[in-house]
Amino acid sequence: MAIISVSEPPFQNVNRQMNKLIDQLTKGYYNFYPSDTWTPNVNLYETEAYYLVCVDLAGVEKDKIDIEVLDGQLSLKGHRTVPVQSPAETSDQPRVRVHLMEIDHGSFRRHVELPQDVINDQITATYENGLLWIQLPKK
Repeated sequence: MAIISVSEPPFQNVNRQMNKLIDQLTKGYYNFYPSDTWTPNVNLYETEAYYLVCVDLAGVEKDKIDIEVLDGQLSLKGHRTVPVQSPAETSDQPRVRVHLMEIDHGSFRRHVELPQDVINDQITATYENGLLWIQLPKK
């Protein structure tokens, strides 16, 4: 697949980068609320035949992802548990102390507006290596 890079005007994405920085600064172990939802990162691509949505869902189990297309909008939701390393069978360490927690966990939700020329009944999705790929064929 050929990837075409489209140059943006200077400072086009400054607002998005600033919002991401502020989110990162306010996150952490002491600022996490179990009722909060997080928003996975998305890449959008386009070919002559289809649109392609790539969603970063590392660590999310496939059966914990719900995809819905309704009224021209792609909606994703699901849940990711707190990532922990499985202790070795012989390990006798009783507890793990958290010093920093930046990896989002808990419920997530993401909405993507779809173009008018998507064939809704031919949308396909695959989940591989923590990336959800959603292919949206064009009319």
